Amino acid sequence: MLMLSACSEPAALGDDPRANPRDAGKVALGARVYAQNCAACHGAKLEGQPDWRKRLPNGRLPAPPHDESGHTWHHPDNVLFGITKNGLVPPYAPKDYESDMPSFGGKLSDEEIWSVLAYIKSHWTSREMLGARAQMTRSAGRQ
Repeated sequence: MLMLSACSEPAALGDDPRANPRDAGKVALGARVYAQNCAACHGAKLEGQPDWRKRLPNGRLPAPPHDESGHTWHHPDNVLFGITKNGLVPPYAPKDYESDMPSFGGKLSDEEIWSVLAYIKSHWTSREMLGARAQMTRSAGRQ
């Protein structure tokens, strides 16, 4: 039922059609790729690592959740794609920022990365969160 109500929602400005959470084939591929490449750090249920907002002894942050409890949904699709493909490097992080997030550009195809994003986005279903994301990405598009 949630999927039916989400289908009537217009796409937000920051949404890229290549990360369409309504594309069942793309979401299925994304689920497989996520399980093989992302779940070890970000959790099988997108829950992230414990205390993900608290820095580790090495100064790095644990992997954040990709469900609605995290901040992934705050970012436009092109930023999420860039971070996944290139790692957490400029322009997505300050110069010399240290992160355990690897770049997947040499391991995954662009299609696989977009599919993972579609899979993640398929878990964002609350009207409140979708509305907030649309507002944030709309504002980011005006800058």
